[in-house]
Amino acid sequence: MQERSSRAVRLDSFGGPEVLDVQEIPTPQAGPGQIRVRVSAAGLNPMDWKMIADADTAALFGLSLPTGFATDYAGVVDQVGDGVTGFEPGDRVFGGALSRAAADFVVVEPDGSIAANEAYHTPDGVDDRTAATLTIAGRTASAALAVVGLGPDDTVLIGGAGGGVGVFAVQLARIAGARVIGTGSPASADYLRELGAEPVAYGEGLADRVRALAPGAVTASLDLHGTDTVHVARELGVPDSRICTIAGQVDGVPTGNGANAAPGALEEIAGLVAAGRLRVPIAATFPVEQIREAAELQAGHRVKGKVVVDL
Repeated sequence: MQERSSRAVRLDSFGGPEVLDVQEIPTPQAGPGQIRVRVSAAGLNPMDWKMIADADTAALFGLSLPTGFATDYAGVVDQVGDGVTGFEPGDRVFGGALSRAAADFVVVEPDGSIAANEAYHTPDGVDDRTAATLTIAGRTASAALAVVGLGPDDTVLIGGAGGGVGVFAVQLARIAGARVIGTGSPASADYLRELGAEPVAYGEGLADRVRALAPGAVTASLDLHGTDTVHVARELGVPDSRICTIAGQVDGVPTGNGANAAPGALEEIAGLVAAGRLRVPIAATFPVEQIREAAELQAGHRVKGKVVVDL
């Protein structure tokens, strides 16, 4: 028997976590070329709350009220539309559903070419909570690393190394053979070491601290927070072509966009997780009824690892 209604996080006005509510909505149905996924977990990212902060920003992502919340999801296929191949009811999947992942059901187009409207098979050995953290942050990290093209001869300075994208960027850089110096607060030093980075405190004097760690050796840099690390990298002699930003823009410095990640990047990351070569620290999980608390924690920029909402 089809469920006529189901839960979804919705907002009827733009703003912060206080506008998020769990509502009953008509259960979506899979049309031609689509699958419906029974969501078990939704991972949160900074873009989730940034793009619903105001109407102008939301419009850039094609969002209008009322709208949903969160993009990364994992779950099980429970309905397959006409013309879909490669997916069957019962298949475990993960992917992106732009600003609608925090819901009992999402409908996506697995054969589409649009990021955040997609599905991939979840490898054995990857649990749903972990799978629900991969899409946005993993793809963004992969795209940023592709810009600078790291190899075993590189030492990379990663600003914001302990954040959601940093978790992936540090480990992928290490897998590529690079030495990683990661910025963070003094309290995050042990956490960064566990990821594979050599920690260095951000803030005034960063360039001198990096020089002490790696005299004349920094060859590339990722700024995953703003633009401060860009200016330090330039001071250290890193050419603009080997610097990448994801959250700020500096003239002459390329940006990394997860939507432009190489084909297969996400499947490769999931495979690394399944093989035990890449791990995703999950800092906290919340039931969907506590979506406001989950969003507040994620938006606070102090969480080490990912925040996941259970459905």
